[in-house]
Amino acid sequence: MSRLPLLGFAAACLLLLVLCSAQAADESVDVLTIADSTGDWGFPSPYGHYSRGPGYIRMSLIFDTLVWKDENGFVPALAEKWEYLPDEKAYVFHLRSGVTWNDGQPFTAQDVAFTVQYIQDHPYQWVDSSIVEGAEAVDDSTVKITLKKDYAPFLDQVAGTLPILPEHIYKEVSDPASFMDDSALTGTGPFKLVNYDKTQGTYLYEANENYYQGAPKVKQIKFVKVSLELSAAALEKGDVDAATVPGETVDGLENKGFEVVKSTHDSVVKIMVNHMKAPFSDIKFRQALYYAIDRDELVETGLRGYALEGCPGLYASDNQWYNADQKEYSFDPAKAGQLLEELGYEKKDGSQYYSKAGEPLTIELLDTATTERQGELVAKQLDAVGIQVNLRTVDAKTLDSLVLAWQFDLTMNSHGGLGGDPAILNKLILDQKSFNSARYDEDKTLNGLLESQLEEMDPAKRMDLVKSAQELISQDLPALPLYYADSFWASDNKVSYYYTYGGVGSGVPIALNKMIFV
Repeated sequence: MSRLPLLGFAAACLLLLVLCSAQAADESVDVLTIADSTGDWGFPSPYGHYSRGPGYIRMSLIFDTLVWKDENGFVPALAEKWEYLPDEKAYVFHLRSGVTWNDGQPFTAQDVAFTVQYIQDHPYQWVDSSIVEGAEAVDDSTVKITLKKDYAPFLDQVAGTLPILPEHIYKEVSDPASFMDDSALTGTGPFKLVNYDKTQGTYLYEANENYYQGAPKVKQIKFVKVSLELSAAALEKGDVDAATVPGETVDGLENKGFEVVKSTHDSVVKIMVNHMKAPFSDIKFRQALYYAIDRDELVETGLRGYALEGCPGLYASDNQWYNADQKEYSFDPAKAGQLLEELGYEKKDGSQYYSKAGEPLTIELLDTATTERQGELVAKQLDAVGIQVNLRTVDAKTLDSLVLAWQFDLTMNSHGGLGGDPAILNKLILDQKSFNSARYDEDKTLNGLLESQLEEMDPAKRMDLVKSAQELISQDLPALPLYYADSFWASDNKVSYYYTYGGVGSGVPIALNKMIFV
């Protein structure tokens, strides 16, 4: 008997399933509940949210930028179109007409010009305002932003990241970080905040029915606190509609009909090193530490294989900017010991630990609950080489503040952004105000490469500069990249999630682009 009719029937069924799924994804959703393992990410105003990706995501639901990104690249937002005038080093943005703030006031080019000036006086943590010369409203629907020099990442790092503020609200605000009135959340975005509970770590948003891109199909979004370990169970029970889930739960969830999307390796877990004090100020000592850490064991044992090994130049080996011609550090305890001995350390009287001038080599490693297992493995590996390690677990905000105050030896640190523009390298190496940055400016050649790549408008030449910078980063090791964890986002398919091209805003690797809900 011919199998063609059966194949045709199967194909028809498959097509029907696809059409039904697409239809379901396009239908209106009354309430969407999203799990988050941390909960509180701050008041969701531009200056009130906590300076990490989830905080930016919550703010971005309320405030729009000039341009945005979807899964494929840049798309219009408040600006319908734009062009760069190389002779003037200026961008001209042509704004949408008929846009209003969520308090009903009209949005104009003057709001954009005001915002650009406002961040000069009140720096916004996610945008480098120093490259902007000025902004002027040419007319109500056109704004011109002039730069001090060519700046290749402008669309990604400024126009696509900076939330535009309402002049009629913020012109009287001298301290935006403490401005937490309801009016502080006056935005042009697709949602409005209904409730924020800092203690419970919950957020409730409702659709902005007058949104200029159309009323959102999701009418309410709830963020609730659920631990990563319980996220898959919460999905299965129907308590939440979407969550980041552990890798080992993915097959089971997919078998039960949940949709799972996997991110690229845009997030890194690394060891921050206090290079401002000895012995960490010595490149050879940092190299000894890196040789002593078995990154393969961290991946296979600590993460059950759901990660890629860290690369010394910061980018993951599957990243488009990755340079394969960088210094490598295979796990080599003997090499680590050799470097320590060259620095004058020795094991005296049969001791298993190194000392120097009678002082034992003892260091403190800080971690958080999310990296506690990996921190224990790193401490064990360093101990095996002969370095005594005191492991101390603190909460994430405490760790970040200790890093900024240089009150640490080594800390476990995690962040995203590596999938976006290579301006991230400047932020992670040179930025003096970020707890994710090594704040390392001792290598003048590296400094020059990083500054030059920001001004290089030729993509091929810029790639060469970025690759050269990685070679120096891999030698100097201002931080010690450990791994790039696999990230899985699971949902009940009420909406179709995706990971944004280059990350949300300036590189947030979270599958919560607001355009998913519109």
